[in-house]
Amino acid sequence: MIIDVHGHYTTAPAALGAWRDLQIAALKNPSQAPKASDLKISDDELRESIETNQLKLMKQRGSDLTIFSPRASFMAHHVGDFNTSSTWAAICNELCFRVAELFPDHFVPAAMLPQSPGVDPATCIPELVKCVEQFGNVGINLNPDPSGGHWTSPPLSDRHWYPIYEKMVEYDIPAMIHVSTSCNHCFHTTGAHYLNADTTAFMQCLTSDLFKDFPTLKFLIPHGGGAVPYHWGRFRGLAQELKKPLLSEHLLNNIFFDTCVYHQPGIDLLTKVIPVKNILFASEMIGAVRGIDPETGHYYDDTKRYVEATANLSEEERFMVYEGNARRVFPRLDAALKAKGR
Repeated sequence: MIIDVHGHYTTAPAALGAWRDLQIAALKNPSQAPKASDLKISDDELRESIETNQLKLMKQRGSDLTIFSPRASFMAHHVGDFNTSSTWAAICNELCFRVAELFPDHFVPAAMLPQSPGVDPATCIPELVKCVEQFGNVGINLNPDPSGGHWTSPPLSDRHWYPIYEKMVEYDIPAMIHVSTSCNHCFHTTGAHYLNADTTAFMQCLTSDLFKDFPTLKFLIPHGGGAVPYHWGRFRGLAQELKKPLLSEHLLNNIFFDTCVYHQPGIDLLTKVIPVKNILFASEMIGAVRGIDPETGHYYDDTKRYVEATANLSEEERFMVYEGNARRVFPRLDAALKAKGR
């Protein structure tokens, strides 16, 4: 199987965005806030949004299954308060669940959390529990910066986050470390903020002993790990100066990287520097980079082409990147597939 571990519902029907606009507009006058029940999206609308977009491209490009979560830039945890985020997260998570119900052979849901700046992450646990136990979610997206580019939260190594980690360990689910929209004009959302956050999250883990407290905790750092593979020597050297163990022992039993890197040299570097056991196939297609590369004539986010073309992977290693590692990092996905005889 070709399992894409990084998909977002970027093509949701327009009614979702319209409802969100009403919710944001009502922040100044809560009496005008829309109800969740006001949002009406039919199964036919969901089918059309998927069949003409993600599913169409999956079939064209040869991928089989996508771990599907709400649109990252829509999470916007900095907007409103916890109640705002709670209602919004519940709506978005239910839509991804409905997509997975409509296309059970091609999509499995992962949840966004109702995070809010300055609010105890423990408030996210009811939504997390619902998504795992009722919706069959196999993972979560965790935003290390709910402030939207101002980084007002403690680092991921802080006990502030431990309630989420304890639940992750209990359910044996990984978290994709994924920020949302940047409201800091210094940081372009997808070109700077996302990649900065990937690198920052890795460094926060490197400088801590988080995984001594949570030996089975698993983080997936997307977009190829930001700057991490390119500056692997810097990180190895910093760990050495900080008297930390070798990165293979210190972090690589717990941290994994995806292949959302949109050119061949980038995938070649990733697969040369990072151990194969830590790389999971992903495309984030119909995401941040949607155009065609004039140098190749193919879409930038058609990442399977790069994985196929790299000389750094054997066929056995490609199986690990495409399927084996995803089953290991997402045990609930593996169990669900085995229950279907896959």
